[in-house]
Amino acid sequence: MVDDGAQPLVYLHGGYDAIFPLLEEKLHGMNMGELNIKLQPDDAFGEYIESLVLVEDRDCFPDTIEVGMAFERVGDDSEDDMVFRITDIAEKKVVVDSNHPLAGMALVFDVTVREVRMASQEELDHGHVHGAGGHHH
Repeated sequence: MVDDGAQPLVYLHGGYDAIFPLLEEKLHGMNMGELNIKLQPDDAFGEYIESLVLVEDRDCFPDTIEVGMAFERVGDDSEDDMVFRITDIAEKKVVVDSNHPLAGMALVFDVTVREVRMASQEELDHGHVHGAGGHHH
């Protein structure tokens, strides 16, 4: 279980990239009610790509690294930024993985829609929810 649902997810519906597109499509037109949907990796965080796992020399890292730490490599104009997680540390090598931690996994969503309301103009302008349970500036 990744999220127990204890905190409600509040999002702006309509293509603002706040949730997975297939999940948003299934929620479209719903008022209150329940939905269960399983997203395959291609509809969630993508397939796990072995080539995104690298083995690097230990001396390229500070002494204080630990398994689970993450760092970002900032790309230039021709490369995207990438986040790497340290997955293993050996005497002279460090294994880093830039796959999303949930890559390659199917995700199951058990959703209960409790409220639907029209977005304010300010929310539409900003592209995210404001107010109770939403984003505050």
